Amino acid sequence: MKTPPKTKAAPKTAAPAKRKAAARTKASAKAPSKAPVKARAKAGAAVKGKAPAKTKIGKPKKKVMAKAGPGPKAAAKKPAGAAAADPSAALTALAVAALEDLKAVDIKVLDVRELTPITDHMVICTGTSNRHVKSLAENVMDKAKEKGFRPIGVEGLGEGEWVLVDLNGVLVHVMQAQPRLFYQLEKLWDMNSAGPAH
Repeated sequence: MKTPPKTKAAPKTAAPAKRKAAARTKASAKAPSKAPVKARAKAGAAVKGKAPAKTKIGKPKKKVMAKAGPGPKAAAKKPAGAAAADPSAALTALAVAALEDLKAVDIKVLDVRELTPITDHMVICTGTSNRHVKSLAENVMDKAKEKGFRPIGVEGLGEGEWVLVDLNGVLVHVMQAQPRLFYQLEKLWDMNSAGPAH
């Protein structure tokens, strides 16, 4: 027996409901929804109607610092006259006055700053005796201590022929006539002479 030939089945077509749903999604993609547009319009109107509150930003305050005056060191450096500028000049005047008080003979003051670093000035004078030389040297030391200048060294006070008083910047030579004539310190340290012997 011959079997009847099989007939081809008709191709399945998409359901009409699916086609409609696909058409809707395409249309919604092309045309924007009205709801978001309205929301945007309301937000824009709100922004246009009321401006956001501005925050006030003031200028930063500058720190004003009080000017400090000169410190105690700077005040101490300021010269209070010629004596403060050259303390050895005050010491020299003090030594000369002390020697004149007790009648020292032939007082000479030498400026030796350019000749030696050991001192600035030398004061040379003559005493008439051992006792007179000692008294002159002691008076110089006493007057210096009264003014706050402590002598840093004394030599020859026991013998009384030549007493050297070191006032730290001023050397005072109190001598008897014979040693002074022999050593001639004025010629040795005088700037106008040939200079100190080597």
